[in-house]
Amino acid sequence: MRYPTAAADLPDRLWQAVADGDAFAAVDILHKAAGGVDEETLLLEVIAPVQEKAGTEWAAGRITVAQEHAATAVNERVVATLAHRRAAPERHAPRPGRVTVGCVDGEWHTFPARLVAEVLRLRGWQVDYLGARIPTPHLVAHLHLTNPDAVLLSASVPTRLPTAHAAVTACQAIGVPVLAGGRAFGADGRHARVLGADRWAADARGAATVLEAGIDRPGPAAIRQVADDLPHLADQEYTMVVQSRPPLVKQTLADLETRFPGMRGYDDAQREHTAQDIAHIVDFLATALYVDDPGIFTAFLAWTADILEARHVPARSVAIGLDSLAAQLREFPRTLGLLRRGSAVVLDRPTRPVPGPHLPA
Repeated sequence: MRYPTAAADLPDRLWQAVADGDAFAAVDILHKAAGGVDEETLLLEVIAPVQEKAGTEWAAGRITVAQEHAATAVNERVVATLAHRRAAPERHAPRPGRVTVGCVDGEWHTFPARLVAEVLRLRGWQVDYLGARIPTPHLVAHLHLTNPDAVLLSASVPTRLPTAHAAVTACQAIGVPVLAGGRAFGADGRHARVLGADRWAADARGAATVLEAGIDRPGPAAIRQVADDLPHLADQEYTMVVQSRPPLVKQTLADLETRFPGMRGYDDAQREHTAQDIAHIVDFLATALYVDDPGIFTAFLAWTADILEARHVPARSVAIGLDSLAAQLREFPRTLGLLRRGSAVVLDRPTRPVPGPHLPA
């Protein structure tokens, strides 16, 4: 940490205010700290860890979804008030360039992108922050109007990768380079490279470093088709799984009701949650097929098993669901291979600690 020892309890104090839903207390804590701690440190080493803790507490079943959303809202208010404390001369100083920052279509997790946008503003960049779920055509239209030096695309959930791919290629086709970031692109940026992004950064400081070094604008060769980046999609397995999603979920739910006795006592809400879990499994299966990376699927299954057991649902229910999917998709060899790997991960997994922020929430 780069803040003074006297302020070492800042994350704990902020977490208490955030957990209580007390936005006024949270803002007061950060404003008082701002006199002795630089704003970038407050953003990345105080506020960001508190936001991650909210996800951890939800995963452990210690707070509800609503409480996790309330915590995010408090953190967003804190970030906004810090931004408005900046002096006018600082806001109007000469800028190194202009960038667009936002989340790919379908991505609701805006907080990482917001932190990147604020850090870049602190470092002098003119930032157009577009927020969540930017439809690619609207993003491209904005880029035509503003002609930024780069567009920074954020995705936290791996199932957004196919949409992210479309956004990457569309931005590059009009000559705007793409800097990708967020957990969806992999801890080492492997998925950003597979999808053809110009650069990848692990965090806000990394993004600033990449931009300061400069990114070349894409040339005519940037105009390409999906198959140019992902030739394995020629087997059509990804397409078939996506198109079959509704019947896959329906049949798997029916099989679980027969093979998993615990479901017989479920009420309507529990059945709906189970159907949603199955749908997420199919979505992650499809995404793993899209980028040809089994780790996307197996990591999600291990995380799901941990979440279910934290809520007193046996992880073997996941394995039963995977068996049902395998029976329905038996004609697709790449898909079957992923399902077998997934079953092995679920059945052989050791006892794990409570899921942490390194996995999707």
